[in-house]
Amino acid sequence: MTLLLDTHVFLWWSMGSRKLKTQARRAIAGADDVYVSAASAWEAAIKIALGRLTMDVAFEEAVRASEFRQLPVSFGHAAAAGLLPPYHADPFDRMLIAQSQVEGFAVVTHDPLFDAYDIRIVRA
Repeated sequence: MTLLLDTHVFLWWSMGSRKLKTQARRAIAGADDVYVSAASAWEAAIKIALGRLTMDVAFEEAVRASEFRQLPVSFGHAAAAGLLPPYHADPFDRMLIAQSQVEGFAVVTHDPLFDAYDIRIVRA
């Protein structure tokens, strides 16, 4: 299975947080591939600039250290995000949902609003 991590899930993983459920940890550790979206890097950068997030290492370095893959945002992803029903208002989460649909990846998330969309979810 190929997974796409929601931003908070990647942060929990990289920080070794106990907030990440054992089932999600196992799914991530056993996945064929694990991706982190460029949208998550953008979201984290904004939160860092606003003083709402601190990281010991740069986001990109944390992704590399976890041996996850970067998922760029494509025009197709952007078009799909624009067509999503408005169940979720957060633009970063909408992009992750669209990327999940376009790429066929399951999303690892704790966010219950993702349930409204036609995507596979691994509950974090």
